[in-house]
Amino acid sequence: MASSELPIHFAGATLAQERHICAFFHSPDEEYRVLLPFIREGIERGEKAFHIVNPVLVEDHLERLKSGRVDTDAATSRGQLVVKRWQDAYLRDGHFDQDRMLALIEEVLTSGPAEGYPLTRLVAHMDWALEDFPGVNDLVEYETRLNFVLPKYKDPVI
Repeated sequence: MASSELPIHFAGATLAQERHICAFFHSPDEEYRVLLPFIREGIERGEKAFHIVNPVLVEDHLERLKSGRVDTDAATSRGQLVVKRWQDAYLRDGHFDQDRMLALIEEVLTSGPAEGYPLTRLVAHMDWALEDFPGVNDLVEYETRLNFVLPKYKDPVI
């Protein structure tokens, strides 16, 4: 069975066709207790991992992955793990542009197979939306539009 056809596990459940999940956590420890098995499963299957994180927490994110038995150095060097800061994704040029972000999501999800990865597991931390960045008011519309884009792909997006 190809990796893209294997069941995908998240938070003790198996994902079905709909693979866009909004998850809320009480603490970073809870967040990583839930996310680490999901991320590790993908890395072990040879799937791509694309993460968008708070720029202040990039090193913490990588350390938590390492402590969860993810070889971040190897995965990063082979291009399997890509970690972007908010400014490199959601907040390019200092503001949120939903059209540009939707284009980035599509680019990430289409580039995985082109690079030889059966799936891309995209994990995007969206704490930036709690701050007063220009364009943040477009977030609900963006999420609605994203729900029309993601069904074209089998990739899970958290």
